[in-house]
Amino acid sequence: MLTPVLLSGGVGSRLWPVSRESHPKQFLPLAGEITMLQETLRRTAGLTSAAPVVVCNEEHRFMVAEQMRQLEIESDALILEPEGRNTAPAVALAAIQAITSDPEAVLLVLPADHLIQNVDAFVNAVNTALPLAVEGRLMTFGVIPTAPETGYGYIKCGSAVSDNLFELERFVEKPDEVTAREYLQDGGYLWNSGMFLLRAQSYLDELARLAPDMLSCCQNAMDRAETDMHFVRPDAEIFMRCPGDSIDYAVMEKTGSGGVVSLDCGWSDVGAWSALWDVADKDADGNVSRGDVIMDNCSSSYLRSDSRLVAATGVDNLVVVETADAVLVANRDKVQDVKRIVTMLKAQGRTEASLHRRVYRPWGSYESLVISDGFQVKRIVVNPGQQLSLQMHHHRAEHWIVVKGTAEVTCEDKVFMLAEDESTYIPLGHKHRLANPGQSPLELIEVQSGSYLGEDDIVRFEDVYGRSPK
Repeated sequence: MLTPVLLSGGVGSRLWPVSRESHPKQFLPLAGEITMLQETLRRTAGLTSAAPVVVCNEEHRFMVAEQMRQLEIESDALILEPEGRNTAPAVALAAIQAITSDPEAVLLVLPADHLIQNVDAFVNAVNTALPLAVEGRLMTFGVIPTAPETGYGYIKCGSAVSDNLFELERFVEKPDEVTAREYLQDGGYLWNSGMFLLRAQSYLDELARLAPDMLSCCQNAMDRAETDMHFVRPDAEIFMRCPGDSIDYAVMEKTGSGGVVSLDCGWSDVGAWSALWDVADKDADGNVSRGDVIMDNCSSSYLRSDSRLVAATGVDNLVVVETADAVLVANRDKVQDVKRIVTMLKAQGRTEASLHRRVYRPWGSYESLVISDGFQVKRIVVNPGQQLSLQMHHHRAEHWIVVKGTAEVTCEDKVFMLAEDESTYIPLGHKHRLANPGQSPLELIEVQSGSYLGEDDIVRFEDVYGRSPK
């Protein structure tokens, strides 16, 4: 059976400040009304009835589960990588998982954060390549280039097998502009989409031949995996010894069983802000705007506001992206370098590199509104039916004011309800828990006061999400 495998380990640093490590681009609605992950899940629905396998990290597991729940899609497994080791081990974990229930499983391997505008063309390409994959070919999808793009790797096609199907000759690194133009004129080069179609067992067999140490680590880690609901946790100690490599380098460049299907489907890896400008509808002056934006005498620019008014006049070829805690201004031709800003932020120890002001948790989210010496104000949202851990703090007390919904509060041995406009006080050192028993989100304002207000001042006693006590 055809099994979708979504690789959801990317960070998307070139789409900072909207995409950050704690909430990267695959979980964001960057190009439509639903998130990139949900778009990827939805486009596989017409291909197979098999439940997808998603490979992600521990921190993102509940975001994946919640976004799948919103689409009413059940997962076969959410495989939680102890640490990212690139795509070859990630696909190996998924292949090992898939053959436990279907020894003949064929994997459709898809990055969770890519855009495809013509889904019918994508489905046709998958169906074209599927017979060869069933026979044991390791198929990859090469996108017909529309420009001398320097931000993508390329695939050199070999001899034609049939219409739109080719032998795989070699992979090529991201070229400079002169070389990219030569590839475009040659006609035998396709963009490397990072999407694959292959029998799970065929891939594992090639991995055993070409990268046996990698396969051994993945197999042993999965043999000792722990399962919690749909979450599959490979053994961390074993997996951390796994060599890291991409599926391109580890297998596809060396195999004699590779194949390429050409694809013309409006594909983009949405790797930078310029890519979103490329695919979006533009005004008469070539501008793209999102959110509360006013433009005067602007051209060929991308302006995005997430929380407040952004106004621009007399600018050309700019990218301006505003979030609650950061603003990016860049030349549209230089947005590939945004990741250097993220590197600088990390070097300075700034949280803006990885965290939004709004931080997502399994139960909902919290957003810091005011931070000062000795106190902090947060807006907390608890999703319907969810609850925080039973916890206590050594260094802070908390005041809770309900502004929407109904809260169930545990404080030491008391359990009581709070309605809108009601409040309570949680003294320092008291065990407490906040829960939402209702059918709509619970929103409250939390005022923390104390000598230390860090998120690591939490002692957990009970937690329904499997987080370790701290």
